[in-house]
Amino acid sequence: MKRPNEIEREENAMGTLVELTSVFEGIASMRIAQIKNQVLKATQFFDELWGIYSQLRVDTSFRFGRSQVEEDEIVEKELYIIITAEGGFSGDIDQKLIHTMLQSYDKEKNDIIVIGHHGAVQLAQRGVSYQKYFKLPVKDQNINVTPIIRYVQMYRSTTVFYQEYVSLMVQDVRRIALSAAVQAKGQRSESPDDIITEANYIFEPSTYDVVDHLERSMLHIAVSQLILDSKLAQYASRFRAMTASHERADEAKSDLHRLYNRAKRNIKDERLKEIVNGIKKSKSGAII
Repeated sequence: MKRPNEIEREENAMGTLVELTSVFEGIASMRIAQIKNQVLKATQFFDELWGIYSQLRVDTSFRFGRSQVEEDEIVEKELYIIITAEGGFSGDIDQKLIHTMLQSYDKEKNDIIVIGHHGAVQLAQRGVSYQKYFKLPVKDQNINVTPIIRYVQMYRSTTVFYQEYVSLMVQDVRRIALSAAVQAKGQRSESPDDIITEANYIFEPSTYDVVDHLERSMLHIAVSQLILDSKLAQYASRFRAMTASHERADEAKSDLHRLYNRAKRNIKDERLKEIVNGIKKSKSGAII
């Protein structure tokens, strides 16, 4: 059995781990509340833009803000965008996302853009190449997704693989066509009563430019919200992982404390036995 001082050192180290996991658990909980608030604000702004866009549209097609781009300039592939964590503290949800994406991935038909360092590492370990890697935005406001939108406009279609927050203890992996994501968000908005046309409004430089600008703006919001949704799921997954780690560390600390007390008792018992045996020997020697 280990000596009590060795067990005490292990118990102190485990106590430090208990405190660290508790801190990470608290940070994740705080970030979940902040991101939820940002998602709500972005949804309200998107609804306002969709109202204007619906009044302007002459058909039901969503062109990703590229109505004036020549067809031969568009890449005839499907772009995959995967949104993962920046670090490795998000539990196993990134591995699930990569696995889901690879089930339908064909290098002849798909190109990949990665958001989040952990996803880039996971793909590299599997020998899968990607077009571009972007860091997961640290801040939750004014996220700059312009470089990502440029790639989206280059491809015929785009599918996003992201992590969805279901509840604090449940997170899932989703895939969605980006145009469908924009239109699905728009369908939740109220339909406008008025129609905006060139007969009652002046558009500069042209109506198509205004429509393209609105589509790009809504793409920005949609991609930003998917990133926020993923961050929300990642923090929830981290909260769940830290909660489990905290519980295990706390249990291990309690076990070490019991082991420490048992080791101390064993030492006391050994000393007591030595004293008793010494007394017995001294008494037997005195009788002789």
